[in-house]
Amino acid sequence: MVNEHNIAAALRLEPRPAPWEKPLSLELALTDCYKTLRDARPAAREAAFLRIQLPAMMTPMRDGDVFAGRVRYPLVGLSPELMGVGYYCLEKPIREILANPAAALDDTARARIGDMLAFWKNETTHAKIRAAYPDDVRRVLPEDDWPRHPGAAFPLYRMAGITLDNEKLLRLGLPGLAARLREKPGQSAGQPAPLVENTLAVLELLADLSRRYAAEARALGQAETAAALDAIALREPRTLREAIQLFWLVTLAAGVCNYGRMDVWLGPFLARDLDSGALTRDAALSLLRALWRHIADSHDNMFNNRICVGGLGRPDEACADQFALLAIEATRTVALNQPQLSLRFHRRQNPALMQAALASIGEGRTFPILYNDDVNIPAVAAAFNISRDEALSYFPYGCGEYILDHASTGTPNGLINLLKILEDTLNQPAPDGATPDERFPTFETLWNAYAAQVETTVAALARQEKITYEGAGAAAPFLLISALFDDCAARGQPVFSGGARRLGGTLESYGNTNTADSLTAIRRLVYRERSCTLGEIVRACRDNFASPDSARLRRRLLDAPKFGNDDDEADSLAARVHEQACAAARDAGPRAGFDHYHLVIINNGANTVLGAHTAASPDGRAAGEPMANAINPSPGLDRNGTTAFLNSLLKIRPDIHAGSVQNMKFARSLFSPASLPKTAALLSAWFDAGGTQAMITVVNRGDLEAAMREPEKWGHLIVRVGGFSMRFVELSRDTQLEIIGRTLNE
Repeated sequence: MVNEHNIAAALRLEPRPAPWEKPLSLELALTDCYKTLRDARPAAREAAFLRIQLPAMMTPMRDGDVFAGRVRYPLVGLSPELMGVGYYCLEKPIREILANPAAALDDTARARIGDMLAFWKNETTHAKIRAAYPDDVRRVLPEDDWPRHPGAAFPLYRMAGITLDNEKLLRLGLPGLAARLREKPGQSAGQPAPLVENTLAVLELLADLSRRYAAEARALGQAETAAALDAIALREPRTLREAIQLFWLVTLAAGVCNYGRMDVWLGPFLARDLDSGALTRDAALSLLRALWRHIADSHDNMFNNRICVGGLGRPDEACADQFALLAIEATRTVALNQPQLSLRFHRRQNPALMQAALASIGEGRTFPILYNDDVNIPAVAAAFNISRDEALSYFPYGCGEYILDHASTGTPNGLINLLKILEDTLNQPAPDGATPDERFPTFETLWNAYAAQVETTVAALARQEKITYEGAGAAAPFLLISALFDDCAARGQPVFSGGARRLGGTLESYGNTNTADSLTAIRRLVYRERSCTLGEIVRACRDNFASPDSARLRRRLLDAPKFGNDDDEADSLAARVHEQACAAARDAGPRAGFDHYHLVIINNGANTVLGAHTAASPDGRAAGEPMANAINPSPGLDRNGTTAFLNSLLKIRPDIHAGSVQNMKFARSLFSPASLPKTAALLSAWFDAGGTQAMITVVNRGDLEAAMREPEKWGHLIVRVGGFSMRFVELSRDTQLEIIGRTLNE
């Protein structure tokens, strides 16, 4: 998710190489470059822009670095995701610099900076995308600032979840990749096409950066790092260290922050180094631990930095397993909340991987996240309408979302709050002044009105996402991404303009469980028992259950069946809410021009943020309280134990969306040596029954409460928030309380 945390991390104050010493001199130079090439081909403009941006944003090595490469994005620049989408200008920090007397800006500089801000106001890719919305989309999506404004739906501006074909990169190296591009279609009279020509220029720029870093490494006494950097500037990598360094340098330059199936493309390098004696296992583990720390220190992006190991479809499973075990061990022994490691597994996989995973989880690492290939591969094939062979490449890149590794796009570029849609449905004034009971004489009339509003909103979000892709593609071809994304080179087209094998999108969904529980309570109390009217429920919610009558009604609403208790009445409506929203997204995709468009049922803290702007609801939730986490039960309302909780989850179809989050919180005692076999058996039964995934936090309630009282003593405590992990003491108080309120499986 793009938010202030991402931007703050990307803008951490680090030294830039000369000559960018005066405040905003780099941003002014980038603006001048863009103005000069404003009407040029996008590929030529991007290449020229990157010649200035990349050397400046790649910050110097530090003493003790094992790998080279950190970035500090400028306040004006080009980014696929971290700073937004396309060409961006961050007005707020620029104005803060202007207001700072220490900046020592003269009148001429201030005037130039003012002109720069005025120029970018309507020229950023974000601004152009927003301006391109037709009136009907703008009516549904009037506001971008979702954390601060109430609403049922919001757009997001980014090209998230992109992964590169790192196997191809490491097999060819920079020179080999350049040679391969020269062979592709679109060349004429011996001259490369503009897309290829400008990509070649950026690859040469990367070789120059590698040589620059090699000189820095030698100056710091890092001879092995310097040798690796010199090597990858000239040829393909041949050792694990060289492979890691090339992957990391290209990844940073491309602006990508999710890394795909790392054991597939680094496993062979590890095996060769171990077989030749170039590395011992301990030395290889030290390299991975250094990479893990470098990733966390370089991006510090809790929503991304995702790595996947394990699973079906790996060419050499034994070789990949060797790397996967080291990756899990690196995660276990490097006590950080990133990189975020996922383990795909299947019934016939080496059991040592799951044993290592549970050991890491049991120590409170929250990683690896567990993904069940035996369920997910057929589910992805069905949802994406692709073959099983193609589905083997699925990559769980975000807060539960799936893409096809370096083959499909699926950036979540919209938010929908289903509970807010139900709120609007119940409270929408009737033209004839009809009461809620007159407007909705049966449950099905209420359902149809709610469902129609969901469909209208989802359709607008799908069109908005397609406009975002078109705007991104018009702004820039994203040269490095296109060079390492399936089919772009063969088609001679950029990733977002006809190059990607499968152009798809996703939509983040929130409030699913609360919506289902609200509809269950309404159906039971109003339409089955007839023990209250719909109008009474609507008034009680508007009153936030403050009056004595409303408070009594709230108790009855809370007592109605709730999802998470293996109750067919509640679970069937949860399934209906889920399936209707998923179908709305699936059907909206082709109409918007996508190969696929799917719902993702996730949580990244937005259940708390959006809940703060959502009124009291008929499930008994008070106004402003967090909504249930992703597809999980509402906190404290799953009362029938772990088995009932898991049985309810199994009733939600996995084959009609692009991922869902299933957070589970276990007591630390369940991962003790005596209890671990029983816990492993419980998880195994869950997965055998059809469970898709598990994001597990192992912690005691007392630890969480102690961390709130004395945060200075609990900086080591990491919890699963939703689609990301974070140090508990760094979360907002509302989010801390929401996590404490989740059921603890004893």
